[in-house]
Amino acid sequence: MDQPHAGGGLISPPELSPMEQEILEEYERLATNMKTLATLLDNLASNPTVGILDGLRELERKTSLAFTLLKASVYSIVLQQEIDWGAGAGAGDRGGDGGNDGQEEKEEREDEDEDEDEDDEDMEE
Repeated sequence: MDQPHAGGGLISPPELSPMEQEILEEYERLATNMKTLATLLDNLASNPTVGILDGLRELERKTSLAFTLLKASVYSIVLQQEIDWGAGAGAGDRGGDGGNDGQEEKEEREDEDEDEDEDDEDMEE
């Protein structure tokens, strides 16, 4: 079994037992299957399937939408803080009122008046 063939290869088939021959054939089939698998995996890796590409496009759209919503939320919070801080410092610091004719300032004054009325009622009791 350990003697090489005259051509430098494996032992010739007649010198192998039937069990040894069967094992070698099984290894040969396994090697062929592994080569086929490697070829298929290489093809999949180099050419992504349409389904994967579609899934990635959908994920990109959703991620983009989430990012846009996050930016809008942050912008809204920052803008609201600037409005709140601007009302405390005075309306003259902001320049123009954006064409809303002072509506925001009027609403803020009404809210402050309501708060003062509630405080007065609490003190009377």
